[in-house]
Amino acid sequence: MSFLNNVIDEFKEVKNNKYYFKVGDQVKVHFKIIEGKNEKVQLFEGIIIKIKGSKISKTFTIRKISYGIAIERIFPIFSPNILKVEITRYGLVRRSKLYYLRKLFGKAAKIKPSLNKRRILIQ
Repeated sequence: MSFLNNVIDEFKEVKNNKYYFKVGDQVKVHFKIIEGKNEKVQLFEGIIIKIKGSKISKTFTIRKISYGIAIERIFPIFSPNILKVEITRYGLVRRSKLYYLRKLFGKAAKIKPSLNKRRILIQ
């Protein structure tokens, strides 16, 4: 019974966390990596191309281009290894999934910046 209470308490904590990013935003994700006994914080910066799932299993996919090679990484929103998500630029898009960016490189892969700072909750 105590296990069930712990799960319910964790879910209540997760439900109270609010995230303000959307698809098309450029973000920096600070996440913790454990190598043996050492812990370090790595940074992954890119454009959010997809938000998927609901409630506790919600994930978001970030795409970046490094040295001409495109890298996509999927992060669970409510992972304890994610320390911080910084929004560096708000994007103005009309799609919920930006898969068309996979075919584009360079200036063609740019997204128009949004002039107003929107505050929309992802729940």
